[in-house]
Amino acid sequence: MFILRVVLIFSMINNSLVFDFKKESNISNWVILDDVVMGGKSYGNFYLNKNGHGEFYGDVSLENNGGFSSVRYRFNKEKTNVFSKFIIRVKGDGKAYQFRVKNSKNDYHSYIYSFQTTKDWQTIEIPFAEMYPAFRGRKLNIENYQGEKMQEIAFLIGNKKNENFRLEIDKIEIQ
Repeated sequence: MFILRVVLIFSMINNSLVFDFKKESNISNWVILDDVVMGGKSYGNFYLNKNGHGEFYGDVSLENNGGFSSVRYRFNKEKTNVFSKFIIRVKGDGKAYQFRVKNSKNDYHSYIYSFQTTKDWQTIEIPFAEMYPAFRGRKLNIENYQGEKMQEIAFLIGNKKNENFRLEIDKIEIQ
C-alpha cells in the first residue's frame, strides 16, 4: 500500500491530467459562455464527437458589440504549485484561440495564453509564467499566473471579426 501511494504521489508531481476526453467522458461541467450575456449574437456549442474528443464550434458575431465565444470547465479548487505549465492537445481550424485559467471561480479576471491552430493535431505547451492577467479584453497590471491553484479553465475565440470556428480538444494536462 505504501509503495502504491508513493508511485501515485510521484506521478501527480510530474504530470497530472486535468481532463482527458473519451467517448464515455462526462462533459456536464463544460459550459458555453458567449457574448450574448452582454447583448451580442455569437453562438457556441460543445459536445463529444464520434472520436471521443471535445468539440467546441460555432459562430462569432460582432453584431451588438459582440465578438467572443468560450467554453469553460469548473472543478474543485486544486493546488498546482508543484507544476509549471499546461500541455494541451488540440486540432483547430487555422484560427487563433485563447487558453484561460482562473485561480478561483469567483475571480473577475483570467490568466490568458493565445495560440494559433493548424488543421492538424498539435501539442501546445503553455508555461504558467507566460499567462497574463486580463479582464474583458484589457491586460491588468498584476503578476502573470503564479500557478498556486486553479478552479476553472477555458477556451475562447475572439479575433475581432465575424467567423465560424471549430476546435477539437483531446486532453489537458499540467506538468
